[in-house]
Amino acid sequence: MGLQDYWGIGPKTAALLTESLGETAAIRAVESADVGALVEAGVPAGRATRILRRATDDGDADVFATDDARDVYNRVLDAATAHALTDRARDRIRVLAPLDTHAAAERRLDEIDAAIETWRGLSDAEREAAVDAFAEHESRDAGDRAAVETALALIEAGLTTGTFAAFADLDADALRDAAAALRARDGDDGVRDGYDDRLDALREQAAAVERLATDTVAVLDDVRSGDLRGPDAFREAVIEHVVDATGVEAAAVREHAATEASDAADFVSTTLRSLADARREAAAEREATVRADLDAAIDEAEADVEAAADAVPDAAFACSLARFAIAYDLTRPEYTEDAALAVVGARNLDLLTEGVAVQPVSYALGAHDTVGADGAGADGDASQHFAGLPSGDRVSVLTGANSGGKTTLLETLAEVATLASLGLPVPAEHALVGDFDRLVFHRRHASFNAGVLETTLRSVVPPLAAEGRTLMLVDEFEAITEPGSAADLLHGLVSLTAERDALGVYVTHLADDLDPLPGVARIDGIFAEGLADDLALEVDYQPRFGVVGRSTPEFIVERLVANADDADREAFGTLRDALAAADDADD
Repeated sequence: MGLQDYWGIGPKTAALLTESLGETAAIRAVESADVGALVEAGVPAGRATRILRRATDDGDADVFATDDARDVYNRVLDAATAHALTDRARDRIRVLAPLDTHAAAERRLDEIDAAIETWRGLSDAEREAAVDAFAEHESRDAGDRAAVETALALIEAGLTTGTFAAFADLDADALRDAAAALRARDGDDGVRDGYDDRLDALREQAAAVERLATDTVAVLDDVRSGDLRGPDAFREAVIEHVVDATGVEAAAVREHAATEASDAADFVSTTLRSLADARREAAAEREATVRADLDAAIDEAEADVEAAADAVPDAAFACSLARFAIAYDLTRPEYTEDAALAVVGARNLDLLTEGVAVQPVSYALGAHDTVGADGAGADGDASQHFAGLPSGDRVSVLTGANSGGKTTLLETLAEVATLASLGLPVPAEHALVGDFDRLVFHRRHASFNAGVLETTLRSVVPPLAAEGRTLMLVDEFEAITEPGSAADLLHGLVSLTAERDALGVYVTHLADDLDPLPGVARIDGIFAEGLADDLALEVDYQPRFGVVGRSTPEFIVERLVANADDADREAFGTLRDALAAADDADD
């Protein structure tokens, strides 16, 4: 398979990667999801990520059909990568794409569950040792050496069970020899300075002789400054000077002393050139001998080196995702082939990241009432957890108080669906996630013109019209057009969602204008409950099913009355009285 066989790699990108990395190394970087290697080769970071997300047949990031959906996708990956133990693990997380099958998602969750159990079972000191082992030895340029040194550090820390079990079977002594050999290697053919004293000496001597050879006039001046009597004395003086200046043995210098020279300068120049060539040749021979010994040590531990090179990135990846799951108290979702999305005790990742106190919420779309007589679902799952939620309605119209958490609920549902599609745990006590081929998430955009309306319709309608199942999460569609038309268009979207066997939540203040709703749709409401002592609006963020939520503007006006000065209090009071009169009339 060549570079151009991968999505997004055309002739120019292939040439760039081949020139920078070589084709074999470039293919290895693509296959191992090494974003950094592609970026360092000159591929823009965003493009490198897109290429690697499509490098395998595991999934397809095109599931995220709108900019807002892709934003959620990127933000949940940002949250996960913040807990990565290595750059390579961060790269692998960054390029995760929705998996094609529930079986693939279950396999990834099995791996993460095992890593969570392992990580939680470590002492603080063991966790610190693991973090240090991954961080200290990681280097994209180090290759196998980084893996071997990391494996050794984990073994020496006693981390050889659970997710680290692969390290228990490695020969630590062979790895130590291999690590020393790998540290000594410089590229494919060289040996690093500092490993072999004789090789270092030969290199230093060769360099010193070459420096002398660049300025034979200075050598002549130094030698002639002494008391010389005849050519033999001159010859010995030159040899002594070279020995003192380079550290080369006198016998070796004599061996290369010129036997025929036209004058003193020629004698010095010829001697130094011959000696420099000889030292370089000796250094090369010594390097070849040392390299053969290094290769033998590495070959002897080849199986253990290869095993470490496989085990280290896999352990780093699994433990990174475990740390993410533990940090956010994420749980394993259930999967269903049906059109369903149900959550119990769900929390918004963004709010958790910001350290905001979060009221967990429960919500459901679609059918999730497949509970058997023994309280378990048809496939042995725990669907009884969702028994208190409405079942069967594939579409909901969510109404209620301003700042009541409606948009946050949409984002939370998008996060749960996204994480579950990636085979990752989700921010909920329990979650049931069905199949969907596309996620349409549309945030409220405070723009009111024909261009925004057209753009929005072009982004949210085609995914509904396409084959497969779509999850629609649309926030205050009416904000982009006039109220009358907005209600008609929104009713059309709700009806289209029902007709296309899709799932959908539509946040709106126009619920009263959408009657009648399709039979698979319902109205839910979020309610403001009053004002706190500090006059902050108190909201019950848990939606109430089957009822229209109210924005309760009287609470807002009451706050304005309380905070107004004397000049404005009476005017705000008039508004308060008008609202009270309207409520009495409704009753």
